[in-house]
Amino acid sequence: MTISLTEQFGHKIKTPEDLRAIIGPHPRDKKVIMCHGVFDVVHPGHVRHLIYAKSKADILVASVTADRHIDKGAYRPHVPQELRAATLAAFEIVDYVVIDRNPTPLENISLLQPDYFAKGYEYNANQVHPKTAEEMEVIEGYGGEVIFTPGDIVYSSSKLIDLAPPVIKLEKLMTLMEREKINFDDLRRTLIGMANKRVHVVGDTIVDSLTQCAMIGGQTKTPTMSVLYEGRTEYVGGAGIVAKHLRSAGAEVVFSTVLGDDPLKEFVLKDLKSCGVDVRPVIDKTRPTTNKNAVVVGGYRLLKIDTLDNRSITNGILADIKELVRVVPTDAVVFSDFRHGIFNRRTISGLISSIADGVYRVADSQVASRWGNITEFRDFDLITPNEREARFALADQDSGIRPLASSLYDAAQCKTLILKLGDRGVLTCKSGEHESLDSFFSVDSFVDRVVDAVGAGDALLAYATLAMLVSASPAEATILGTMAASCECESDGNIPITVDDVMAKIDSVEKQIRYA
Repeated sequence: MTISLTEQFGHKIKTPEDLRAIIGPHPRDKKVIMCHGVFDVVHPGHVRHLIYAKSKADILVASVTADRHIDKGAYRPHVPQELRAATLAAFEIVDYVVIDRNPTPLENISLLQPDYFAKGYEYNANQVHPKTAEEMEVIEGYGGEVIFTPGDIVYSSSKLIDLAPPVIKLEKLMTLMEREKINFDDLRRTLIGMANKRVHVVGDTIVDSLTQCAMIGGQTKTPTMSVLYEGRTEYVGGAGIVAKHLRSAGAEVVFSTVLGDDPLKEFVLKDLKSCGVDVRPVIDKTRPTTNKNAVVVGGYRLLKIDTLDNRSITNGILADIKELVRVVPTDAVVFSDFRHGIFNRRTISGLISSIADGVYRVADSQVASRWGNITEFRDFDLITPNEREARFALADQDSGIRPLASSLYDAAQCKTLILKLGDRGVLTCKSGEHESLDSFFSVDSFVDRVVDAVGAGDALLAYATLAMLVSASPAEATILGTMAASCECESDGNIPITVDDVMAKIDSVEKQIRYA
């Protein structure tokens, strides 16, 4: 693999405690100057600031704000803390870099006691900012001095990012893999190791139909659209496609679901059997098999017709599914909730209590238009909501992504949270110690060309689950899940992603990194 920035310049990145031991206490023979900032995108204004600061002392320390304390925008920072630190460390003029885990630099200023603390010209252009006044009080308290760097042009990282977010998906991936001590061969071994893992999927089956039509015209007397029927195609969706993804990855899959006593039931059973999925259907003669039929004209979805019954399953059906959850031998249980009757406040606790000890527990609650809540699946090993579902569950439309993920992680009391962010990729939270510098990491999308994004989350759920069973590494699970989701986006229709698909994506990304 190409040597990353953190590998080349990581020796300059220190903890505040280690750096204090290196530079010694104040006063000292070699003068130390410290700069502090977000440095989300390093631009000419930053470089001038650093050059001027270095000219005033022997040792230049650059301090960067940790990811969790950056709230200038919902998706900031775009560049993760390790990569921001390594970027600054790559400059010859910078001697050391620290990642400040605190919301302000005051604590590290008190610990390191630099001889000088450099502030940008914009902070002194009109009057002293209250936060700068606090910094000056600490620095002057031990005999240090604040220096304002001169400047006639003020650059803004935020304005630059508003023009176009930085494209650094490969650099972010390299930094994460180095931090977690994994390589591309590890990813391949984990992918191959998914074969024969046992997974029990429990959830709502949806038959997605596409009714193809041609436009004829409209009525002259009423606003009625007239189309010519050309054909109809059915696909197994909902929890069924999750089962198919898992099977395509090589897992042994049992699928427990509720179906109506109708022709679509036969279609579902035949389709899943042909894929090698062991279906354990509970037939409810009082409801239809859930069907969502989109009328497509000229490539546009003109109308969607849903045939469904969202009322809760009966106690008898609940007992049957609980028994299946209890007796089916498995390595993992995946609750795939689309709110079509199986999962609700009345049923969830009983279904959870039926899971045997030691079984890996996964949940995904899709609430695009219904009243699901991912936090009802408490104490699970892995949950994979998208941003909208997270905001819905917490009634939070305002928080930035990292505070949102922290709150959801705590509310769900899960072990690993993969928060899906659409074309922005994912943010993973793997620890409840949100102050820790490595509690979060992000992985960007690996999509080369979007063809159809429908079903990407299902592919991520399947491959992330199996990766956790094989490696127990949230980083590997996130990377492989994101790669599977990217493969789904590059395919037309919600089709199962194979091991070969993901292996090809791994090869492609590795090649890009080697020759970037």
